[in-house]
Amino acid sequence: MAHRLRRARLLETVKRDATIDWNLRESARAKMRVMVKRLLRKYGYPPDEQEHATQLVLTQAEVVREECAA
Repeated sequence: MAHRLRRARLLETVKRDATIDWNLRESARAKMRVMVKRLLRKYGYPPDEQEHATQLVLTQAEVVREECAA
């Protein structure tokens, strides 16, 4: 149950921030990166896997953004 809650929180954050004006791509990515890292730390994600997980989430956020734009 806790895993679903964490996943839902992360998905909510990504969906909300994936709609940011990506013309300012680097600042939007930096903001999202910080928020994802905070969530990973908050829920005890292994520190040595956080960078990979963060990159994965950012890549997925770009897909969500593209789908929203279509």
